[in-house]
Amino acid sequence: MRLLAYCLLPNHFHLVLWPHEDGDLSRWMQWLLTSHVRRYHRHYDSSGHVWQGRFKAFPIQQDDHLLAVLRYVERNPVRAKSLPVRKAERWPWSSLGNPPKDLEKPTLDAGPVRRFETWLDWVNEPQTEAELTALRDSVARGTPYGGEHWQKVTATRLGLESTLRPRGRPRTKAKK
Repeated sequence: MRLLAYCLLPNHFHLVLWPHEDGDLSRWMQWLLTSHVRRYHRHYDSSGHVWQGRFKAFPIQQDDHLLAVLRYVERNPVRAKSLPVRKAERWPWSSLGNPPKDLEKPTLDAGPVRRFETWLDWVNEPQTEAELTALRDSVARGTPYGGEHWQKVTATRLGLESTLRPRGRPRTKAKK
């Protein structure tokens, strides 16, 4: 699995992954999460659920949309109100930060889209509400994140058409 960005927070984590083949993501996440649960239970001599439900994933168009997702993930500690972090690079548990000296930093894949020279400055700039809403909708619903045409084509190819439709039953027109 290719790791493009990550951010580990006290109550959740974000990974931006780039699978080699279809189906790799589910298998890899199952391995990661079950390995973590086993270690957690062994360490704390506990049992039961550690995670609340299945992981959330969505396809990302390999252009500026991918850069927006990378920025969202690496900026997460700055947005978190419970953390005293003003600069994304100051959080040691992310792809921008420096972990404690006794831990090795994971190797990141450069990915299909290059980060620009002023990447760190851009990550530290606040995102617009529209950008945050679009990203959070993709996280919540599994909607492909990209341009409108790419979204429709990708949703059709992957059987995700329902993620593009409004939730709930269609409204019926009132009878006169």
